[in-house]
Amino acid sequence: MEHGSLSDYLRTQRGSFSKETLLGMCQDVCEGMAYLEENRVIHRDLVCLQSLLFSGPHVSLFAFSRYVLDDQYTSSTGTKFPVKWSAPEVFSYSNYSTKSDVWSFGVLMWEVFSEGKIPYENRSNGEVVEEINAGFRLYKPKLASKAIYELMNCCWKMKEDRPRFSTLLYQLNEISELDL
Repeated sequence: MEHGSLSDYLRTQRGSFSKETLLGMCQDVCEGMAYLEENRVIHRDLVCLQSLLFSGPHVSLFAFSRYVLDDQYTSSTGTKFPVKWSAPEVFSYSNYSTKSDVWSFGVLMWEVFSEGKIPYENRSNGEVVEEINAGFRLYKPKLASKAIYELMNCCWKMKEDRPRFSTLLYQLNEISELDL
């Protein structure tokens, strides 16, 4: 681990990133998540703080994950989770899946393209839950292209409408090849 957490690196180096570098960070995380999804593993804690940065910069996933047989995991009551990165079905029913990981990935992309800002700044967890349930979504970061922001919004759709990580990786690679 050369640079520590991705969130710390983004904040300390704010203003020095190209859009290509930021996109590459998202591609690295998405590639790892596609691998986990393919192997029926739910991450459950996908945030920049839990992603480690190595030289290059290359991002690797860290934190606990859970192997599941049916792509679903319901947590016991009292389990703590990162509300500002969680899908509605997580804070409503403690129901985790690869689709809830996709939601979190959209928030992680937002973190990356805002260079380490905290999602839903100045809002309490309770306010975030209310706003998400009412349809509110994070604003477009300055460094995110229209295509990148549209991809973030795909991650924040209703559970059944969210893409798979393999699809997201394909779309990120397409954006990388075409234009940011």
